[in-house]
Amino acid sequence: MNAPFQARAGTRDPFQAFVCDDATADMLRPIAVEHGWSPEKVNKGGLRNAVQSLSVSASPNILFVDLSESADPLNDINALAEVCEPGTIVIAAGQVNDVRLYRDLVASGIHDYLLKPFNVDQIRDTFAHAQSILTGPRGETAVEKPHVMATVIGVRGGVGASTVATSLAWLLGEKANRSTALLDLDIHFGTGALALDLEPGRGLTDAIENPSRIDGLFIERAMVRANERLSVLSAEAPITSPLMTDGTAFFQLQEEMRNAFESTVLDLPRHMLIQFPHMVHDAHIAVVVSELTLAATRDTIRILAWLKSNAPQTKVIVIANRVPSGGALEINRKDFEQSIERSVDLVIGEDGKLSAQAAKLGKPVAEIASGKSAAPYLQLCNMVLSHATEDGAKGELKGAGSAPGGGGKSLVSGLLGMLSKPKVAA
Repeated sequence: MNAPFQARAGTRDPFQAFVCDDATADMLRPIAVEHGWSPEKVNKGGLRNAVQSLSVSASPNILFVDLSESADPLNDINALAEVCEPGTIVIAAGQVNDVRLYRDLVASGIHDYLLKPFNVDQIRDTFAHAQSILTGPRGETAVEKPHVMATVIGVRGGVGASTVATSLAWLLGEKANRSTALLDLDIHFGTGALALDLEPGRGLTDAIENPSRIDGLFIERAMVRANERLSVLSAEAPITSPLMTDGTAFFQLQEEMRNAFESTVLDLPRHMLIQFPHMVHDAHIAVVVSELTLAATRDTIRILAWLKSNAPQTKVIVIANRVPSGGALEINRKDFEQSIERSVDLVIGEDGKLSAQAAKLGKPVAEIASGKSAAPYLQLCNMVLSHATEDGAKGELKGAGSAPGGGGKSLVSGLLGMLSKPKVAA
C-alpha cells in the first residue's frame, strides 16, 4: 500500500474504485477510460465495500476509495491495509478537511487524500502521478539498483549517531533517488521517528514479538512513511520491558527490507553488536560515529577491533562528530588517529543552532543544512554509495568519482548542486 514498495506483477487489475455517490462515479469512469482501464471497475459502496471485495480477491495496482461514509477514516484505512497486497497505490477521498487526518492517512500508507468536492483535473493529475510510480524507477524497464545496506554505530551515547543515521537515510532517498528504509533498533530510546516528526507505531515491537509474521506485507503495514522515498521502522517500548529476542526478527527484517527497498540504514545501538553480529556482518558499510574525547577514543578502538574480527568484509567509515571549531579539545585529531591506528574519514563540526533548528522543524539535519554544514553529510552519502557498489554496481555512479577529490564530477558535487537548487512546489 506504500509507494516505496515495488508493485508485484501478476493477475491483478490495474484499477478499481469504490465510491459513495453517483457524481464521483460519473467523474471517474471517463478518466479510467483515458488510462485504458475498464469503467466497470468503478463500484458503489465506498470503503466498506472495498474491504469486503478485496478480502476475497487480489487488490489492484491503483485503488480509489471513498471515505465519505466512514465514521473513523484512519481506523478504516488500517482495515483496508489488512486486505491490500504490497504495492497497491491507494488514493482516498473524503469530506473531512483536517490537516492532521491527511498526515495520518499518508503516514498509514495512502498515496493521496482528495478533499470533496474535487474536479476532474485534480483526479486526472492524481491518477497520472500514481501511474508514473508504477511505470517509473521500479518498473520493468528500469535498471535494477543493487541494494545498499549501511549500519550506523555510535561508540558512546550522545555522539550523534542517530542524527547521522537519519540524515544519511534522508539523503539516500531524497537526493540519491533510492527507496530507503531507516531501521532504528533502539527500541526504548530511539529517535529515528522523532527526528522526522513521526509517531513510531508498534511495527518494530510487533516484529520482535512475532518474527514469524514478518513478510513483505508486514513490512508495508508496519513501516511509517516519512516521504515518498523514506520509511521508518522504530519503537518506543516501555523502559520496563526488556528486549527479549534471539535475533530472528532482526535477521528477517533485514532480508525483507533488502527485497522491498533499494537502501537500508540501520541505527544500531553499540550494545547489540555482540548479541546480534549478523546485523553488521550483512551490511556493506559500517559507519562508526565518534568524537574527539578520551572516552570516545577508547571505545572507538574497541569497536574497530570488534569489526575487524567479526565483520572483516564490511567497509568501515569513521566519523569524528560534533567537533568544535575553536577552543581546546580533549584530544586533537592527530592523536585520535594515531590511537585508533587509522585516518578519520569525515569530520562534522559542532553546530548547536543547526541541530536545534532541525529538532524544532522535525527534519533531518542534512535537509536544512547548506554550504559547509551540508558537505560532510553529502560526502558520507557518496562514500556509502561508492563503497557499497564497488563490486556489483560500478555503472551506477557513471560519470562520478568514487570519492571526493577523484577524477571527473563526483556525486558529492551533484548532490550539492541539487541541494542548492530551489525546491519546486508540489
